[in-house]
Amino acid sequence: MKAMILAAGRGERMRPLTDDKPKPMLTVNGIPLIEHHIRRLKHAGITELVINTAWQAQSIENYLQDGSAFGVSITYSHEREGALETAGGIATALPLFATNDEPFLLVNGDVFTDIDFCHLPKLAPQVLAHLFLVPNPEHNPNGDFCLSKEWVCANTDNMASYTYSGVSIFRPSFFDSCQPHHKAALGPLLKRHLGKNQIAGQLWQGLWTDVGTPERLASLQTDHKAETQ
Repeated sequence: MKAMILAAGRGERMRPLTDDKPKPMLTVNGIPLIEHHIRRLKHAGITELVINTAWQAQSIENYLQDGSAFGVSITYSHEREGALETAGGIATALPLFATNDEPFLLVNGDVFTDIDFCHLPKLAPQVLAHLFLVPNPEHNPNGDFCLSKEWVCANTDNMASYTYSGVSIFRPSFFDSCQPHHKAALGPLLKRHLGKNQIAGQLWQGLWTDVGTPERLASLQTDHKAETQ
C-alpha cells in the first residue's frame, strides 16, 4: 500500500507559528509532526509516499528531500496555484501514485496519533473508503459522523457521533468526480456516498490530537514529554 500525507494547508489558526513553516513541520518532542508519521509508516512497511505541498513547500522538501534518509521514497505534488483543499489536492496528486484503483492510506499532516498502520483493514470490492473515527474532542463536540456497525453514516440525534481523525483509506475511484487543480473539500464528497455501504469505518480510542491551535500544540508537547520521561 502507498500513502499520501496532506501538508498543503496554510495553518491560519496556528499563526505566528506557521508564518515561516507549514503546520506539519511544527515539532513534538523535537521532531516535526510529518516525521512522526513517516517513521510510523516506515515501521509498517509503507515506504512509497506522496506529499502535497503549497504554503512554505520548500521547508518540507528541504527537510525530507527524497525520503531516503528516513527509509522511504517521497514524491511531491506541488499545488502552485495555492492549497486545493483535501479532495482537490488528492485528485491532483493521484496520477503520481494511483494504480488499478488500489486503495491508498491518507494521513493529515497536522494530526498526532498512534493509529495502527501495521494492521490496516482491507477494503471489500464495493467499499470506496474506510475512515478512522475518534471520540469527539472539546473543539468538535457534535462530531462529524456516526457508526452503524462497520458503516459510516450521517449524524443523527439517536446515535453516538464521532470525529473524523484525518486518517483513512481510499480507492482512487472515490475521487472520479473531482477535477485536478481545482479546489474541492472532502466532507461533501464523503456525505454523497453515505448510506450506500460504500464508506466503512471504525472507532479509534488511542492517542489522537488535531494540532489546530498553538494551545493544542503546547498541550500535546507537554503530554508527550511527560509520557517519554
